[in-house]
Amino acid sequence: MNFWLVKSEPDAYSYDELETTGRGMWDGVRNYGARNNLRAMKEGDQVFFYHSNIGMEIVGICQVAKEHYPDPTAEKGDWSVVEVVPVRRLNRAISLKEIKATPELANIALIRQSRLSVMPLTPDEFTQILKMSEL
Repeated sequence: MNFWLVKSEPDAYSYDELETTGRGMWDGVRNYGARNNLRAMKEGDQVFFYHSNIGMEIVGICQVAKEHYPDPTAEKGDWSVVEVVPVRRLNRAISLKEIKATPELANIALIRQSRLSVMPLTPDEFTQILKMSEL
């Protein structure tokens, strides 16, 4: 199993919306690095859901339910989507400020590649964030 973090502006698509619909297509990614990360996701992989711009915090966990396929929203180019399902909301959201202040997360992609909307996490990073969220 691999671990990931996906980012979305909550006023565009929030964890609440994913919980309400029960399944979501992660579409609209137009960065080659993020696209390649979508293509590396496997069914069952665990994914942190991060609210960007508003909140700037990890709020929940979702799981890859369907591996990559062509993005139906792409008018041109070779873009992909995955489908995710909600697993659970974190007991306590983890802010970007907390992440930056945690030495065990000093090399997390969220800090090093802050503009990337889909990024891998190490098992240790995933576990550390779970501990911080009191799960």
